[in-house]
Amino acid sequence: MCGFVGAFDLNSGSQPIDEGLKEQLRSQVLDMSKKIRHRGPDWSGVYTGNNAILSHERLSIVDPLSGKQPLVSDDGKIILAANGEIYNHQEIRRQFAGKYSFKTQSDCEVIIPLYKKYRAEENGFCKMIEELSGIFAFALYDSEKDVYLIARDEIGVIPLYQAWDKQGRYYVASELKALEGQNMVSIEEFPNGHYFYSKDKKPALWYKRDWEEFSAVENAKRATDDNGEIINEDVIQNVRDGLEKAVKQQLMSDVPYGVLLSGGLDSTVIAAITQKFAKKRIETGSLKDAWWPQLHSFAVGLEGSPDLIAAKKAADFIGTVHHEVHFTIQEALDALEDVIYHIETYDITTVRASTPMYLLARVIKSMGIKMVLSGEGSDELFGGYLYFHKAPNAREFHEELVRKMSKLHLYDCLRANKSLAAWGVEGRVPFLDKDFIDIAMRLNPLDKMNIKLPNGKQRIEKWIVRKAFEDILPPDICWRQKEQFSDGVGYSWIDTLKEMTAQKVSDAEFAQRAKRFPVNTPVTKEEYYYREIFSNLFPSESAALAVPHEAGVACSTAKALEWDEAWSKMDEPSGRAISGVHNDAYKS
Repeated sequence: MCGFVGAFDLNSGSQPIDEGLKEQLRSQVLDMSKKIRHRGPDWSGVYTGNNAILSHERLSIVDPLSGKQPLVSDDGKIILAANGEIYNHQEIRRQFAGKYSFKTQSDCEVIIPLYKKYRAEENGFCKMIEELSGIFAFALYDSEKDVYLIARDEIGVIPLYQAWDKQGRYYVASELKALEGQNMVSIEEFPNGHYFYSKDKKPALWYKRDWEEFSAVENAKRATDDNGEIINEDVIQNVRDGLEKAVKQQLMSDVPYGVLLSGGLDSTVIAAITQKFAKKRIETGSLKDAWWPQLHSFAVGLEGSPDLIAAKKAADFIGTVHHEVHFTIQEALDALEDVIYHIETYDITTVRASTPMYLLARVIKSMGIKMVLSGEGSDELFGGYLYFHKAPNAREFHEELVRKMSKLHLYDCLRANKSLAAWGVEGRVPFLDKDFIDIAMRLNPLDKMNIKLPNGKQRIEKWIVRKAFEDILPPDICWRQKEQFSDGVGYSWIDTLKEMTAQKVSDAEFAQRAKRFPVNTPVTKEEYYYREIFSNLFPSESAALAVPHEAGVACSTAKALEWDEAWSKMDEPSGRAISGVHNDAYKS
């Protein structure tokens, strides 16, 4: 994980560019870059050209010795600043053997020859980015042609923002805080799954899939029949093979790594698969022993929390070197302002879940771990949230999955990336591997739905994932009911937040909330409290508009509120708030 800032179109201002102005802009970019140095504490680099400046803060995971950025092409004409990991970089390197002279072993350097290969083709940039398997955001400057290319990964695992100043100069940055306070006339999130080529007027979509339409999956081969009996083992096996491939590929690392282990299904599956491959070094084709053969797992929670108890069971079964991180409610409350500063949102669910993760990341970094694998994305791929029990039919179920996938960058991916990056730790998310997404989203929705079985019981969420990996999971973890992360770390955490914010925000203040915050007006005192902190840290209107704001319950989209009339009247986003679902989900 790294961070970068780019400034382009330096000559667009009314004042002609000269050495004095160029130095002034360079100094500005460096100041902006310092604000995100937590993302890349290992090295800083900067490129200054006649019409572009790129600054990079590096967290060295692959090729720590020679992979400094910005990267420069073999002919010195193309400059690249990238944040993320390209997992198939060795395969791409072989494609350019004898055609391009690589200067480093950095996984991100392959972006440069791919750009050279595709830049003149029709739809070339779509083809170029499709070749990348990974999580990424990058800014590439072609100094010979004086053009630039900005791109972000398909789901938006890696954050990226864009802005324009009064002179018309264009900026990109890995986090909002780098752009805030720089006299920008507009700040926006750069859209996931898009690229922006400077000769075009706006970002273009490069990521498009057939499964976005229900018609593409409604007749897909089923794993089970209407009675819940398995009729196609190969569908289940395909899920297993695809996720194992994704995990193995993402173990690419030249530094110590670990796994986040909450004790829920998703993190336990990732930990178990990781343990399967951890003893061999992936970069050698698993032919040589790993540099750090013992896998370390990390869990966070209040004393006696559901997650800590379940995580210990999972770790003992899998055989990881397990670490429990206990926090107190007061420690979490004290960290709230720092958390909101780093995650750059006032969304209630995100703040609740990010705080324990932020505290956990600090401990992970203190132990010398620089990368962890996590289980984000499974609930969106397989309908794991408890509200999916109310999906009225397969079409509604699948279309909600598509909506959830399109919003991951606003919530779970944002939380996981920025909470960890606050302490210089990289998070990888195998469930969101591009190829595995296609496998999961092309499944027949009836194999994912929480259907009523002939015996009167309701099938548990994510049944197909549980079945695919039941032989490598402890049974009581494999079939454990879904918990939201902010609930699982300890129920008193959320209760205390609600009580504390109710005291901190007076009735008089809350009554004037629409005047205080006319944009995305807070609905509860808890949300008002977070919004107040955010506004002090990020005072511009552009910053407020860059934060997602959507009605929902238990992580649902606004559209899914139509599934139950009572949900639209709720102001509590926790999964516990869904009466008759959390405790009674599996009763007849």
